[in-house]
Amino acid sequence: MVAPALRRNIERRMYTTAALVALLVVFAGFARTYYLKLAFGTPPLTLLQQVHGLVMSSWFVLFLVQVQFVARGRTDLHRRLGIVGAMLAAAVLVMGTTTAIVGARLGHSPGPPPLNFLAVPLGDMTVFALLVGTALWFRRRSDIHKRLMLLSCVGILTAAIARIPIPPFHGVGIPAFFLTTYALVISCVAYDTIRNRRLHPAFGWGALLIIVSWPLRLLVSGTAAWLSFATWITH
Repeated sequence: MVAPALRRNIERRMYTTAALVALLVVFAGFARTYYLKLAFGTPPLTLLQQVHGLVMSSWFVLFLVQVQFVARGRTDLHRRLGIVGAMLAAAVLVMGTTTAIVGARLGHSPGPPPLNFLAVPLGDMTVFALLVGTALWFRRRSDIHKRLMLLSCVGILTAAIARIPIPPFHGVGIPAFFLTTYALVISCVAYDTIRNRRLHPAFGWGALLIIVSWPLRLLVSGTAAWLSFATWITH
């Protein structure tokens, strides 16, 4: 039998590790084009891209800060900062959606036609909104809240993963990026499930949402209805 205090410490280490890994992935993915762009001499960013990068970076940093407040028993500060977190989540949604639409309008895409590919980032924002919105609704249920907030961070790492400069990885293409995101999500869920000897519903339903969303958005992206919608919002 694991003592309650030890169990809490193990859980806190999991969330801290997950937050740090998420930040590391984001940095590795966007180092050349954002964080260290002066060193790499990459093309200049538009104001929209700069603000988008700042907002997204702030979200991942805030998650780590919030995890540390809980780990140190400062749930009072965690709750106060939660108001900022809710506003920042809204900013992530607005900036992520706007950047995706503008990118599609300009013809930006890693391979598929821009209007088809638009389903991928907008799908990310939809999943993010559902996870964070539900987490905020259950903010008084810490067991649900913290798991959904964790998934909201890990579930949107695909864009950063796709930009990590590993040539063999890029040779596989988009499926490799999706599967890596799956692996990170499943690792968090599996660790928590093994530790608690049960699958928590928040992790179960949240992970299922992320996993199912990928083939669903790829399926939808080729339909006439989607192309009509994508054409409408990009013009």
